[in-house]
Amino acid sequence: MTQRNKPKLSFIGLGYVGLTTAACFASKGFITLCYDIDQNKMEKISKGEAPFYEPGLEELLKTTISNKTLQLANNSHDAVMNSDITFITVGTPSKPDGDIDLTYVQKAAQDIGQALRKKKEWHLVVVKSTVTPTTTEELIKPILERESGKKCGEDFGLCMNPEFLREGNAVEDTLNPDRIIIGECDPKSGEELEKIYREFYGSNTPPILRTSPVNAELIKYANNAFLAMKVSFINMIANLCQKLPGADVEHVAAGIGLDKRIGPYFLKAGPGWGGSCWPKDLQALRLFFQKAGVEAPLINATLEVNEEQPQKIVMLAEEILGSLRGKRVAILGLAFKSGTDDIRGAVSLKIIKELKNRGAAMKVYDPKAMQNVRKELGDNVEYASSSKECLAEAELAIILTDWPEFNNLRPEDFRNLMNKAQVLDARRIYNISKFLSEGVRISAIGLGY
Repeated sequence: MTQRNKPKLSFIGLGYVGLTTAACFASKGFITLCYDIDQNKMEKISKGEAPFYEPGLEELLKTTISNKTLQLANNSHDAVMNSDITFITVGTPSKPDGDIDLTYVQKAAQDIGQALRKKKEWHLVVVKSTVTPTTTEELIKPILERESGKKCGEDFGLCMNPEFLREGNAVEDTLNPDRIIIGECDPKSGEELEKIYREFYGSNTPPILRTSPVNAELIKYANNAFLAMKVSFINMIANLCQKLPGADVEHVAAGIGLDKRIGPYFLKAGPGWGGSCWPKDLQALRLFFQKAGVEAPLINATLEVNEEQPQKIVMLAEEILGSLRGKRVAILGLAFKSGTDDIRGAVSLKIIKELKNRGAAMKVYDPKAMQNVRKELGDNVEYASSSKECLAEAELAIILTDWPEFNNLRPEDFRNLMNKAQVLDARRIYNISKFLSEGVRISAIGLGY
């Protein structure tokens, strides 16, 4: 590897993972070259503008673009030729059958391999995109060797290095991760990548696990599947609580969460999980199990519970309003979670579609996701510019994302603005007793009456 104060890094693919990771490395003084095929995205980044909402990211971009630690490459070839380590951070979207589409990963590997053919120095390639087990060694490695005419482990290095970033917390998770997983194709590759992370984190370096690429790939999928299973489990319990007078899933979750073997995290009942990662990762993992001839009943159940959960919200709305036809419903929260403008896999879209099918008239609002939702829903719903405007004249308000802004609404806001002060709290952000005592009819996920 070229001897420098700090190795130069390059990132191919500037989505949530690639751009956030690149900006964080650049903020610590690493010269970081970035490339994405989306020229509109590249143009925004060049101005220090984040192409998507992620807390803290735009501030990092403005600083690192200004001080030139984060730079944009003209193409992937230049990015590789002018760096020591290249991270593949392109997307791996779902195919219609649920398998992951590796088209972008293959193209990135081809481009990197062709650049390596012209490069004399040893270079490390790091796969950070989420790929199914065996992909790094059985697909990416052969492409790199074929295109470069070089031997992996001798002429260049290769690691699989999964990410565990949460949208809405991606900067924080990059700067303060729980652990670093390095799936190395050879010891030198693993050592070089570990050195980079130790230099980046210094005395705050988290635990580092070095393993094989296939184990690193499996860790990523198993991690997401387990967390999704916890959420589906507590949603299943919530559905039972709704049938039992006096039962409350919040108390049940708090009680089991005190067991250190279980822990309190990801035991928040709600309308179901969404986003760009869990749905596609669990679908891909289920298909991978099938191809391997191994049964996956827990993954099947996790997906089944989640697929049915949005319907529980619609049924609760119908219990409150009776027929939904012609009823005015306010939808507060459209992003799949707070802290992001991402609506990929958002449960809100499924619920809105079903409410629409049953004849409801809807006004919707989200602090960050309105632009994306307009592209998705067009004129099928009415758009509000604030949470209070959204409530005006509604007969039911449904809380679908736990934005802090919604938590600031008071019972009198619902009473004064709505035609009927009725709330369906699908995120459990409100004090039920307080709302009831102040004249608001409130129903909630996991609450028996």
